[in-house]
Amino acid sequence: MTKFLLVVDYNGGVIDTPMTEWTPEEIKAHMDYYNALNEELKANGELVETRALTGPELAKMVTSNGVNAPVVTDGPFLESKELLAGYQLVDVESEARAIEIAAKVSQVPGPGGVPLEQPIAVRRVMEDADFEELNPLG
Repeated sequence: MTKFLLVVDYNGGVIDTPMTEWTPEEIKAHMDYYNALNEELKANGELVETRALTGPELAKMVTSNGVNAPVVTDGPFLESKELLAGYQLVDVESEARAIEIAAKVSQVPGPGGVPLEQPIAVRRVMEDADFEELNPLG
């Protein structure tokens, strides 16, 4: 089995309306879809963890040179579409299965039940052996 991180950002896909403007019923349908998918993945033994994160307006960006005090910048950020909204960590037989799950995540309904077609990044979690290959001298 191989672990993959399915990354959801604030890119709304084909829907421009932010969730803050959706009806309560639309938000419920959206979350019910995620909950049902996550329950299916748990039942299959494929879901390791899933989390939603607070919005970009609550994010902090931290930079440090290791000498001076860290610089902390508050949101909101213009590039918020690229900020992480949430993720699912899955442990699956193949990259093809991870992509299949990501496609289901991308179909999550938005306003009017329209699938968001949200882009979902699929990233394989590296193992110790991957780093050994990068640095053969150890």
